[in-house]
Amino acid sequence: MWDYPRPPALAPSTRRVVVRAPGGGDDGGRVVAETAAAVRVLETSHPPTWYVPADAVAPGAVRRSSARSTVCEYKGAATYWDVLTPDGVLEAAAWSYEDPTPSFTGLTGYLAFSPARLECSVDGERVRPQEGGFYGGWVTDDVVGPFKGAPGTLGW
Repeated sequence: MWDYPRPPALAPSTRRVVVRAPGGGDDGGRVVAETAAAVRVLETSHPPTWYVPADAVAPGAVRRSSARSTVCEYKGAATYWDVLTPDGVLEAAAWSYEDPTPSFTGLTGYLAFSPARLECSVDGERVRPQEGGFYGGWVTDDVVGPFKGAPGTLGW
């Protein structure tokens, strides 16, 4: 991931991405989204953030949130989404770019989910969240750090 570009780049993927909400009994949690048509955002010093097409999100699994707002210098203003789980609401656990900057129009109609708040997997491998709580990177065995987000990495 130190070979990833800056500014970031979009990379379509055919790997199987599954996002599950916690709770819901013996099935390992409710499937929130599942696709083999994700897009990764690749950026120097970050594990990739995976975005799934909105039509891959289960009906009724998300609702627009007012709990948070951020702006990315590359992608523009983020729209946040609450994830509705069998056990309650995970506020602002997903985000999208409804009107992204020209370089990121490929993210229009896609949502990203926080692996710190949901169970996310890529080709069956459970994703580990990027440290720090602000960034939404998905750490898998094929992504090598160190990653921005941990204490002492703010100026990277």
